[in-house]
Amino acid sequence: MKKTGAGALTLALLAGCATPEPPPNQAAAHLPANWKTAATTVGQAKQAGPWRPAQPNDAASKGRWWVVFNDSGLNELQEQALLQNQTLQIAAARLRQAHAATQFSGAAQLPRLDASLRNTRSRTSANRPAANGSAQSVSSIQNDHVLNLGVSYELDLFGRVREDIKGAQAAEQQSQAELENARLVLSADLAAFYFNLRSLDAEIDVIGQGIAVQTRAAGLLSARREGGAASGLDVAQQQALLDSTRTQLELLRRQRQQLEHALATLVGTPASAFTLPPANAHAQAPVIPVGLPSDVLERRPDVAAAQRAVAVSNAQIGVTRAAWFPSIVLNANGGWESRDIAQLLDGPSLLWSVGSTVAQALFDGGRHEARLAQAKAGHDIATANYRQTVLRALQEVEDGLSGVNALNSARQQSQAAVSSAQRVLDIATDRYEGGLTTYLDVVTAQQNVLNNRRLSTQLLGQQLVTTTYLVKALGGGWTTP
Repeated sequence: MKKTGAGALTLALLAGCATPEPPPNQAAAHLPANWKTAATTVGQAKQAGPWRPAQPNDAASKGRWWVVFNDSGLNELQEQALLQNQTLQIAAARLRQAHAATQFSGAAQLPRLDASLRNTRSRTSANRPAANGSAQSVSSIQNDHVLNLGVSYELDLFGRVREDIKGAQAAEQQSQAELENARLVLSADLAAFYFNLRSLDAEIDVIGQGIAVQTRAAGLLSARREGGAASGLDVAQQQALLDSTRTQLELLRRQRQQLEHALATLVGTPASAFTLPPANAHAQAPVIPVGLPSDVLERRPDVAAAQRAVAVSNAQIGVTRAAWFPSIVLNANGGWESRDIAQLLDGPSLLWSVGSTVAQALFDGGRHEARLAQAKAGHDIATANYRQTVLRALQEVEDGLSGVNALNSARQQSQAAVSSAQRVLDIATDRYEGGLTTYLDVVTAQQNVLNNRRLSTQLLGQQLVTTTYLVKALGGGWTTP
């Protein structure tokens, strides 16, 4: 199957590859001209318009797209994962297997040359049947030395070899696309785990600051109680808040350890030997160049791999059909045979033969029909899987676009909520110190500040993770203007 261009791809992506057996439901679906979610709001509240991404080959490297987050720690882990991740090693080995299979199939276009040398010494039986009734068999011991050269070549009149080569080439292209997809999935998962871990670091830092404030408040209340200015209830309420916050801190530390172990596996390091020191995430969600649906599907390696699988199944139909026709093989053999090895290359020892072999199945009990039906069913499966991959790709992009937009708005609101909660805490503290309210209002205000700061931190982490998976859904790297 030839690579479909950007314009034709918009009309034909869901129709499958051009094959002698057209996939069913040709008019099942067409790609939309634009995304449902407005692409002009991705990453920022307002944008002048979407950027046009580059259009790399479907199996080309998707680039170091993660550098747009400007996080040196992430960059270092990504480079380590590309070198040491075992899933990538498996995908690369499968590509080498597919390349070798292509070479093996291509060799069928060339003649085959075989050479053999046989040396035997044998004794014949005196009791064997004679050549004629009057003759008497005698036992003899003889040497037999044979040097033989043979050439054979299959005439590919009906396309069996050609279709087999097309299938092998498509399978190699599929393996190449699967390797690039494995790299894309790995880099996206690693970035997502990394941002989740850094989000937990920031959240742990917020809770640590909250614990410090709550500890100072508990000490102040204890002192005020000793002076008669605070009640035992005020002290108990503050201590309960402090204990609850410390419990949350321990749970977050456990989550961080699990993410650290997951990152260790992705970068190909034993979990027990991998440590990522805590740090506050300084990355901000970048603006993502979106492009059009047809551009995205040209760039996604999983779509390309599914497309190549259709080409493989199509070629298998051609190979199966060619089995209906005769197989024609030309043969030529020559060499020398002699009782005495010293006379092996003499003229009288020369022997040769030239001929051809034509083989045709006259009756096979329906085996050909069954194999052809099996190949057609495999093609239908590959076509349906290709369409499903396209639909899933569109869904993932739409999910990413809507998610990034929603999280962008939510984080702006959360930052405003943090400021409001802090003002409430200041007012509650002043009112308590003036004797106008109980300390419960202060405790409640402290908890609200902590909750809103945590929520703002969590939303930043979700923004980074959602942007990462949007990059994955869009097919990886690009060239920005």
